[in-house]
Amino acid sequence: MNETILVVEDEAKLARLLASYLEQGGFAVHQIHNGLDATPWIRQHQPDLILLDLMLPGADGLDICRQVRSFSNVPIIMVTARVEEIDRLLGLELGADDYICKPYSPREVVARVRAVLRRVNQVTAPEHTQLQLHEDQLLVVVGNQSLELTAVEFHLLQTLSQSAGRIYSRDQLMDHIYADRRIVSERTIDSHIKKLRRKLTILLPEKDVIQSVYGVGYKYDPSC
Repeated sequence: MNETILVVEDEAKLARLLASYLEQGGFAVHQIHNGLDATPWIRQHQPDLILLDLMLPGADGLDICRQVRSFSNVPIIMVTARVEEIDRLLGLELGADDYICKPYSPREVVARVRAVLRRVNQVTAPEHTQLQLHEDQLLVVVGNQSLELTAVEFHLLQTLSQSAGRIYSRDQLMDHIYADRRIVSERTIDSHIKKLRRKLTILLPEKDVIQSVYGVGYKYDPSC
């Protein structure tokens, strides 16, 4: 069965062109041209990946991304004609997996779609699910080896690994880790991540499963 790509793009001609290239690449494609129609369709049909334009009538791409992330981890590639860095970072912080700037080559979009799907499939493949987390003991287990973490380190790893491949900003990680909303600096998160990485090298000496995303935050990628 072909993977289904949802193209949310208000320029119908551009959406048709993109759909044509994706279909030639072996994907099934559905098009939506109004932002208000996107979230209900996604809830009902659960596509394999969403190409989501930033500027849409009805509801913009960032709102849709936020809504979708409340119930689904489906891969989202943001598409935007805005080149300001804040838009790119905001889109990624809301849970987008990648972004593409207009004007773009349809062939490039197909390649990026394949790359994101390949990464997601690698992340979810059984051979990559090496870490086992035991919250009652604050233990991380790989094979026959185990390692005790601090509470903060454990919950950082738990948060990142539960949505493998998703990029979390430092602010988002602070919200997950510190339920009491205490005031901590971004450097505190960086320090905990550094210590966690150092410990994980004991269990996974040839891997660096916690990846830094420059200017944004961190993600968990067991294929690395």
